[in-house]
Amino acid sequence: MFGDVRLIQGDSVTIVGNYGEYNGKDNLAFIADKVNLRSKESTLATDTLFYNRNTQQAYYNNNGTINSGQNTLKSKNGTYDVNSKKFIFRTNVDVKSPSATITTNHLDYYENSGHAYVFGPSWIIQSNGDKLYTENGFYDTKNDIANIGKNPTIYSQDKTIQAGKIFYDKKTNYVRAENNIKITDTINNMVATGHFAEVFRDKDSMYLTKKALIKTLIEKDTMYLHGKQIVTTGPENNKVARAYNNVRIYKSDLSGKCDSIYSNQKLGITKMINNPVLWSQGSQITGDVIYLLSDNQTEKMDSIKVLNNAFIIQKDTLGVGYNQMKGIDLFGKFKDNKLNIIDLVRNTESVYYMYNDDNELVGIEKAICSKIRLEIEDNEIQNVIRYINPESEIYPEADLPLNARLLKGFKWRGDEEIKSLDDIFPLDELTEDEIANKIKIATDLKEQQPMEVLQETLDQNNPESNSIKDLKNQKGKK
Repeated sequence: MFGDVRLIQGDSVTIVGNYGEYNGKDNLAFIADKVNLRSKESTLATDTLFYNRNTQQAYYNNNGTINSGQNTLKSKNGTYDVNSKKFIFRTNVDVKSPSATITTNHLDYYENSGHAYVFGPSWIIQSNGDKLYTENGFYDTKNDIANIGKNPTIYSQDKTIQAGKIFYDKKTNYVRAENNIKITDTINNMVATGHFAEVFRDKDSMYLTKKALIKTLIEKDTMYLHGKQIVTTGPENNKVARAYNNVRIYKSDLSGKCDSIYSNQKLGITKMINNPVLWSQGSQITGDVIYLLSDNQTEKMDSIKVLNNAFIIQKDTLGVGYNQMKGIDLFGKFKDNKLNIIDLVRNTESVYYMYNDDNELVGIEKAICSKIRLEIEDNEIQNVIRYINPESEIYPEADLPLNARLLKGFKWRGDEEIKSLDDIFPLDELTEDEIANKIKIATDLKEQQPMEVLQETLDQNNPESNSIKDLKNQKGKK
């Protein structure tokens, strides 16, 4: 058949071309030369087309272009299923909608809904500059919504989002990510990880949970922040981070815990609230509220403030006692990111273990005054200076009972200290294997260390300590 060949399939599809062949036995048609397949929703243009009336499928293998509503689709090979109104594209697939371009080698497209399903390495490039990568995903070309999985990644101007699966809504600027999430913020030098996240880009905010962790670069070091829930808000260089429930922070020379935390990037303020504790340079610092202040220009720690019930405890490195100092408030200064000077003010008290040059215990000093200044160098207290009517007395070790060696409010929390990144997640967020490994490490450490004289007293003052028994009980609950 030559010239103006037409194949009409009811009111669902019409195929036209300049040359045609038809096999009535097998219900197979071949149409060539300026071929057009027209349905109610789409038009396919190609050079050659095969049509099987038994399966109601038309296919081409020499490049085709489909116009479907506002979308234009191109591929080297393709199949059109009349019954399902679905195009199946293979090799060099390119889809252009008013707001996105899709490139892949395998795409299924439903002309009624405008839904596209991609398989294998694929890119969905948005008109706003967002680039979505996936190896198995869905994209709604009419509503600009994507559900992508298998190595999904979103690249935007200032963030990269990776996860097990990602939901993307361009119109509302909303992203939801699940499983093995990694969000990299290059402008704010921040990386967030977890297993569930919501990003509200119009509000410059993010919600993160399920093993949530934020890593921030601070002058060649990394500060880690964990909480059951973490929320960040604000534009670049003015981020505010809030973390709630069993909050933990860690960097190489400082770690801490509290119930909730507030951090303002522009002001350089981090506020620890509800039962806060810090460990730095061998000292434990507690109080009602702890503030950490940093210098935004140098990105270095600048100072610390502890308001109400300030308490410092430092384990005596030569014996089994604890050096202690307390006051109403505490003010400290950092030098090169290390505590250099600490001032305790108002109603200050101290217990200090004194040694001679041969490292022999001379006695235990108890003192009271209005202000105590500590000068620290190389993680050790070099000088203790007392101001305004200081009173002190040195007791021989034998003359001072164990309970008199502890100031009121003493609570040693050394076994809670976050000594490495491995300790930053609480037990209820660990897998059974992770808990079993912690039990082994804790058991090995206990076997290596001698029993301390003050242990019974310390346990009474610290009923919340995470002992090996606590670890085993937690494992049993899994």
